[in-house]
Amino acid sequence: MLIHVVKSKIHRVKVTGAELNYIGSITIDQDLLDAANIVEGEKVQVVNNNNGERLETYAIPGPRASGEITLNGAAARKVSKDDILILITYAMLTQEEAKTFKPALVFPNQDNLLI
Repeated sequence: MLIHVVKSKIHRVKVTGAELNYIGSITIDQDLLDAANIVEGEKVQVVNNNNGERLETYAIPGPRASGEITLNGAAARKVSKDDILILITYAMLTQEEAKTFKPALVFPNQDNLLI
């Protein structure tokens, strides 16, 4: 049996932009993607601490050291600039694998940059 476990989490990043007229996705600073072990195109759950919204989209890389967190497409309607988000990805593991698996947890500073 496989179970879903947290693979990666970027905790408390600030929305820097919302682009409604875009194909869709979330643009995330490449440094944050690397630190959280998230790859381009990977499904990301977005949890908005300001309004309680939860949505799923996919990651696209933004410029390194930019702190960019931009919701694109329809997801742009679910956030406001400066909202605080938690970004989560999941993996499917066997119960035995899950017992020893350690997720990548990232806690950026107030400018969405690695500390």
